[in-house]
Amino acid sequence: MASIDRADWHYGADDFPEDAPDENGATHIGWFVRWAIGRGLFMKEEDTPDEMIEAVRVGTMSGRDFVLEQLDGKLWPSDLSQEGQAFAEAQYDEYLRDVGDLTVALDLDNAYYVEDSEENYRKMAAALDERWALYIAGTPTKH
Repeated sequence: MASIDRADWHYGADDFPEDAPDENGATHIGWFVRWAIGRGLFMKEEDTPDEMIEAVRVGTMSGRDFVLEQLDGKLWPSDLSQEGQAFAEAQYDEYLRDVGDLTVALDLDNAYYVEDSEENYRKMAAALDERWALYIAGTPTKH
C-alpha cells in the first residue's frame, strides 16, 4: 500500500530550498492531519495518547509536529477512516494545489517557506472544508 504523502519526499526533492528546515516538508501534511482529526476522519493508533490527539485538535500541538513525532513523517491510508481515505484519494492532489495558492497569496516563491501557523492552518482548513462539502455533495472540485 502506498502512502498518501511523506515529508521525506518533500525535503528530499530538488525544489526543496537549502535554507528551509526539513520539518517544513511536513507542514502541509500536518495541516491535513489536524483537519482530519477535527472532522473525525483520523484513525488513532492504540499507542497514541488521547491527550496528544486532543492537543492537535485544539491547536496546542501542531499537526506537523504530530506527523513527525507520531507518524514518522508519513501519512498512510490506514491513518484515516474509510471515508477519510476516499476523500484523500479523491482530493489530496487538489489540496496540494490549495497549498500552492496559499503560497502565492503569501507572496512566497516556494511552498516550503509557508509558516506552520494557526492562521495558515485556518486558511487551509477552510479550503479543506470547502473541498469536503463539494466531495460529499458529489460536485466537481474547483481548479
